[in-house]
Amino acid sequence: MHAAIRTQEVNPGRLTTLFRQQFALCRVTPGQTVAIVSDLGTRREYIQAAFAAAEEMGFDIYEMCVNAIPGWTKVGVPTIGQCKGTLDALMACDMVLIFHVPLFSKWLKQVMNHGVRVQMIIDAPDDLLQLQSPPGLKEAVLHAHRLYEKTKQVRVTSAAGTDLTYACGEYPVMSQYGMADEPGRFDHWGVGLLHTFPNEGSSHGRVVIQPGDIVILPYCRYVQDRIELEIREGHITSIEGGLDAALMRDWLAEGQTGPEDRDPYAVSHLGWGLNPQCRWDSIALHGEEPERSRAAARSFPGNFLFSTGPNTQGGGKRTTRGHYDVPMRHCTIALDGREVVREGRLVDPQMIVPRVPR
Repeated sequence: MHAAIRTQEVNPGRLTTLFRQQFALCRVTPGQTVAIVSDLGTRREYIQAAFAAAEEMGFDIYEMCVNAIPGWTKVGVPTIGQCKGTLDALMACDMVLIFHVPLFSKWLKQVMNHGVRVQMIIDAPDDLLQLQSPPGLKEAVLHAHRLYEKTKQVRVTSAAGTDLTYACGEYPVMSQYGMADEPGRFDHWGVGLLHTFPNEGSSHGRVVIQPGDIVILPYCRYVQDRIELEIREGHITSIEGGLDAALMRDWLAEGQTGPEDRDPYAVSHLGWGLNPQCRWDSIALHGEEPERSRAAARSFPGNFLFSTGPNTQGGGKRTTRGHYDVPMRHCTIALDGREVVREGRLVDPQMIVPRVPR
């Protein structure tokens, strides 16, 4: 009942304008071709808005609907490439507009390496309006990206008991500022964040996930009770707590291919959020419908995004389905001893972007 009483605030007629603005942010111009990759669950009003915006802006566009509905709980589903000609078609376009999660899939890397930019849209209409990349976000994210690239050692602490260290440099830093505006770039409309995968075996310490932190994948819920994780040589070695710990233990165990498979327990991408348009309380405001929190919960400023499982997006070899994403509040993040987030708040002035009322 909580989610059902929330009605859409954006007039559907405004979607064409929003898509036109997004295409402009992505530098789509006349003469270019955009390929839409949709599925049977895609909102038809999004396709119509994209087509109408393309007609107004003078570029070419077409839709490819795939016979699958991948999501955050089914990462790495090869929606492109199995059907003959699909990968070739996307290689030939300028930008892919995709309406489901292509992360950790082989075809995405192939397309990006070919110079095609990829814009993902998986959030609700109200969020497309509220979270659309504000002025200054790109510059803030790129500043953070450059700092993270130079970092050798990271320490994350919190008053709740988190004390995690990890080394960087083995895998690339990946950042998103809400628009796919450069050749070979992947981005997610509504976000503003960055992450990298820690060097293999380097993650060590303790992570304490506390009430109010968010499990945004595979669930969409606020944590209700503490989860205490011990991490050794890049893997979680114990998960202690109540209901939330039980959910985490069971989900990761379900991702195992056998009793010796440790991949679901590996520490995956680690980073933080910077988009001032995103709100920590999105679930409280809009209910536990994932479409309302996919971007907002990952990207609110100063969160530490902790995750487990696959690392193929960074060039690694882990393809496990045992993936967990947890944006954590009130953490302090220090890059080679330099604090960039203190107790959940951005402290580097070049990372702080003003919120735009919408």
